[in-house]
This record gives sequence, structure tokens and C-alpha cells, in this order.
Amino acid sequence: MSRFFISKVSIFEKEGINATEPQFPILKIFVVLYMFNFRLKVFYTVARRLNFTKASEELLISQPAVTKHIKELESQFNLALFDRKGNKVTLTPAGKVLLKHTEQIREIYRQIEFDLNQFNETLKGTLHVGSSTSITQYILPPLLAQFHSIHQDIKVELLNGNSEQIEQALLNKNIELGIIESKSKRREIHYTPFLKDEIVLVSSSNNSLIEKDEINPEDLKNIQLLMREPGSGTLEVIADALKQKGIGLSDLKVEMQLGSTEAIKSYLQHSNCMAFISLHAIFKELKNDTLKIIEIKKLPIHRHFYFITPQGSEGGLPALLIQFLIRNHKF
Repeated sequence: MSRFFISKVSIFEKEGINATEPQFPILKIFVVLYMFNFRLKVFYTVARRLNFTKASEELLISQPAVTKHIKELESQFNLALFDRKGNKVTLTPAGKVLLKHTEQIREIYRQIEFDLNQFNETLKGTLHVGSSTSITQYILPPLLAQFHSIHQDIKVELLNGNSEQIEQALLNKNIELGIIESKSKRREIHYTPFLKDEIVLVSSSNNSLIEKDEINPEDLKNIQLLMREPGSGTLEVIADALKQKGIGLSDLKVEMQLGSTEAIKSYLQHSNCMAFISLHAIFKELKNDTLKIIEIKKLPIHRHFYFITPQGSEGGLPALLIQFLIRNHKF
């Protein structure tokens, strides 16, 4: 008898089923398999959160129920899956192996659902997407609204963060698709160009220190600047462009680093600082004449926004959304 079959028999016997009999209750077997899958879901949630309370809140079940399901799995495999020391929860080596296989099972289920639904010309499921702050605020909302109007059975859950955080979320398998502002060239990630962007130097139209609308790159060293936080794709692109002119971030007078473009735009309205901002983020302010662009001689800063997916990952809902966004963006 194979190890696989022995494993299945042990699951059935735990639930009071003699799977060696020629006619055992099929319905009850389905119930057992469902419970096993649910326990894997509970395990996956705890492993991702490393917190039993937060896992129970996400799963909408009680914390004692979460603990019970984990104990059932540990009893079934005769292995500890988590180390619990006070309030700290970590995965054991066995837990890390089970997490790896659980992630693979989840991906297989998602692909099965996608492939089989196409026979009925229906698409459904949940797609976890992560995007950089500027993309989340200024590009995705109208496109996602349009996507939802066409694919109403597909639920998109959107995670917001800087480019570095979104890449890490993809590697941690918290999302299936990311859209970021820079390309860090991680080997585990596949990068697909989405759309072009330009980063421009801007200030308040009421800035009392502006003497001319065009400056030299060297002039940047004498200007009070606002910058995005470390890990920001925008900051990375700016640093690369300035480096080509022999200017480092340490050469600049940075008054403050802020975590979002909206915060920077608001700050500019009450100061004489300048800031590098995506052109996509200031269309309204340029039209209303609250912000203005300061040209930098021979220093254009262009970049691409990128879709990111795991290497080797193809098809499914991520590919569907990628194709839709490429086809429908109007920038």
C-alpha cells in the first residue's frame, strides 16, 4: 500500500470512516476532505499572520477554533507546526515545509477555477493585487472600476505600499500580481512594462524663491527639497538620474521625507520647497495653476511602470488583468 493511500486512510479513520471497506459513505469522505482543506486554510492564515488572534479575525471563526484546527493538523502529521513562546509565534521546520506545499495547492486551485470557468465563459475568483502608492492613487481606480463592470464575479483586493514593499509581498505570496514604479531586477520576479511616466521637478505657483522656470542640475544642491521615503520606486529612479550627472542624494538639501505624493503636494502648498513628482500625479494641480513645473536642463527623468509576477507564472486572473490594463489605459 502506498504512503499516499496510508495517509488518506489515516485521515478517514480519524473521522470514524473505514476506508478499506468496499462501500464506505462517499458523502462523508467529501466532508472529511473539505475539513482537511479548511484546516490547511487555517494553517495558511496563521502561518502568514503568525498571530492566532488576527487569523481568527480574518477567517471569521473563534480563536479556540483556530487552535483546534492547528492541533488537529499537528496530530495528523505527528509534528509541531508552530513554536509558541509567550505571544510570539514562529513556524517550525515542518511548518515551513507545509506552508510551501499549501501555497502550491492554493495556486493549483486558483488555476483550476480559472481554467474550468472558461468552459462556461465565466470568470470568477479573488485576485490579490499590490501597487505602488502613486499608481494606486492616480492610475488604477478608474481602470479597476471599468474592469469590475465587465468581470463582476472577480473580486480584486488591492494592497498599497511602496515598490519595495510590493515586491516583498509578491515574494511572500501575499499577492499574485504587483504594479510598481521601478525595476529592481530581482531574479525571482518577472517584470513586464506597463506604461511610461515622467518625473518632474515642481513647486507651488506661489513660491517666493522662484527666479526662473529653468535651472541647471547643479542648482539642485542649493534648493530645499522634499523626497519620498527609502524604498520608494520614485526615489530610486531620481537617484539613478542624478547619479548620471554626478549628483548624489547626500549632496541635496532634503528638508523632509514623506511617505506619499499627496503629502508632498500638500506640503508644497505651504512652503518654498520643491519636489520630484510623477507627471501623472499633478494633472489637476497644473490645470488649476496651484503647482508649476521647473525644467532642469538636460535632465529628463523618464521611467516605466511595471507589472510584476513570479518567475514562471503564466495565465489565470493575473494575466487577464494585465491584458485588460494594457489594452485600456489611456496615458
